[in-house]
Amino acid sequence: MTSAHFTARAKINPLRAGIRFVSAVIGPDLRGGSADPSPQRANSGWIAILSLTAAAALLLIVAGHAAGRRGYDVAPVLFWSGVVLLVVPTSLRIAWPTTARGERLCLLFLLAEALFFCKRVYSPTSFSGYDEFLHWIAAEDLLTARRLFLSNPLFPIGPTYPALEILTTAIVDLTGLPLVVAGTLLLAVLKATFIGALFLFLESIAGSPRMSAIACLAYMGCSTFFLFDSSFSYESVGIVLCVLTFTVEAASRELVGRPRLKSFALIAVLLASLAVTHHLSAAFAAIYFAALAGLEALRRHDPLRIGAAVVVGLTAILAIGLPFLWMQASGIPLAAYFGPVIEAGFSALLGKILGAATPISEHLGAPDKALYMRLTTLLALILLALGLATGFFRSLAMAAPSGERSGWRPIQAILKRRWRDSRLVLLTLLAFGLPVSVAFRLTNAGWEIGNRMGTFVFIGVGMVVAVSIVHFWQGRTPRGWRRIVPAVALAVIVVGGVASATINPIHGRYRVAADQDSVEPMGIETARWAKEWLGAGNHFTSDRINRLLLASYGRQDVRVKIKEGVDAARIFEGETLGPEEFWALAGSDIDFLLVDLRLTTAPPVLGFYFQPWQRQKGLPLSGAALLKFNDVQGVARIYDNGSIVIYDVRGLHGNS
Repeated sequence: MTSAHFTARAKINPLRAGIRFVSAVIGPDLRGGSADPSPQRANSGWIAILSLTAAAALLLIVAGHAAGRRGYDVAPVLFWSGVVLLVVPTSLRIAWPTTARGERLCLLFLLAEALFFCKRVYSPTSFSGYDEFLHWIAAEDLLTARRLFLSNPLFPIGPTYPALEILTTAIVDLTGLPLVVAGTLLLAVLKATFIGALFLFLESIAGSPRMSAIACLAYMGCSTFFLFDSSFSYESVGIVLCVLTFTVEAASRELVGRPRLKSFALIAVLLASLAVTHHLSAAFAAIYFAALAGLEALRRHDPLRIGAAVVVGLTAILAIGLPFLWMQASGIPLAAYFGPVIEAGFSALLGKILGAATPISEHLGAPDKALYMRLTTLLALILLALGLATGFFRSLAMAAPSGERSGWRPIQAILKRRWRDSRLVLLTLLAFGLPVSVAFRLTNAGWEIGNRMGTFVFIGVGMVVAVSIVHFWQGRTPRGWRRIVPAVALAVIVVGGVASATINPIHGRYRVAADQDSVEPMGIETARWAKEWLGAGNHFTSDRINRLLLASYGRQDVRVKIKEGVDAARIFEGETLGPEEFWALAGSDIDFLLVDLRLTTAPPVLGFYFQPWQRQKGLPLSGAALLKFNDVQGVARIYDNGSIVIYDVRGLHGNS
């Protein structure tokens, strides 16, 4: 009997040991003490050395782009060597336990602006991304017409959110700079403002400059930080206003009386500005403040703190009401704009979860990345998941009352609705959005949803990862590998953000229907020819990329549809011009057609030539389809450079 008792005990002990180990790894133990060392002075020597290192890294990156343009195989080696040289030493110093607050902040600015330069040097004298062209066109329209809310067929919702164009054209008017230079200057300022605001926001919540700097570094691993949020696009302004609003609200939570009223007035101004800047950023601010108000309502308050909860509630009302009022006043059809995207994304994700048959569109338009980029992205995701697993309960424990810091008592206090700061609880819960955003990115239809989610979700992810590093991986007095390994992991996360930002960040040769990789001198010169010899404002239609070039460089009035219900693709894709297409074209106000014969050389990289919903079945267009206009009476071929042809179709309008 005794033998059986010892046998059962031997079987139970490993189970208990396993439970204790898991509890020690993911549990809420904060290991006591402050997260920061005693105040120190910034080391200017390290700042100088890392600035020189960043300069050398940027030279390698520029060389990588130059090699990519010429198709040299060494391009990836040069580019990624530069990225690693830029990120790793700077990340090590930012995450080093004894680095001074001012030095951390300075190095964060250095790294953020250097990553912005990596994106900007891709095309230093002009904008290159698809969304950038849309806003460039809107800014040029504002400069020319001196009126807001001008229609834009390529971007119908854009004119109702004109803040980016207003800021850019104001810089142009004040300085006389070219629009592209003014836009680049604005983006550089916005990048620094965002990092500074995010640092102060997280510092006010966590009470630790070290933790805040690590969280900002982890945020740079977001797929939108390197490219999308550095673009000349309204989200680049919207996310800055969003974080500035959070920062002011968090920093003023302890104020009373007149100072609190002043801060509330500033929050109202920021929310009003956000409402006319970017719909998604305004929606996230509304969700954030609504959730914060809900947590404040759930929290068991000290009676003296009820006033603070009321202010949060009023802020939530403003955050929800101002964007709604702007949409109503402007007649913005957000349901029609977002509805199909959200419906398609959720349907694709649900289908993948349930194992439903995958639509053919899910197999198209998903170009392969290089293996090393995919592996880097995967490793970064694994490290983020490890940080979330070891930091989630610790992050909640930081919000628990100071007397509830042993064992699992902090989590019990949270479940009993007793916490010190609802903002920290909210950011911790927000980190749950990371796996959801990754799941959406696994489908073509849901990729856009997952990518946009990352911009906001990573605020919470960065906070939880920072708590994990400070309170678990490094601890109070880190030595040896505890100093080095977490910082290297952060560097991998940042490099993973660069790798996941785009199919290929290296500027290479022309590719068919590949957005910025399709913008090249031949198309630009054709658009400029149209402006010089045909004049501005003619009604043009073409494929997706050439429409952008004609509208921006050529200042033409481009059309997505020939007539209501007849997309441009129907005119170009058929090998003959059928009666319905002929009469639609004859009865339209289209003046010119631009045909790019390079579309016949390869299938579209992104899966479509004209509009995202018009997916190709893996085959390029035929030459006969694009050149059929040669045989149509009333159509004149007025331009031909061997690859691009412009047809004058004004002679058809007499037949309508």
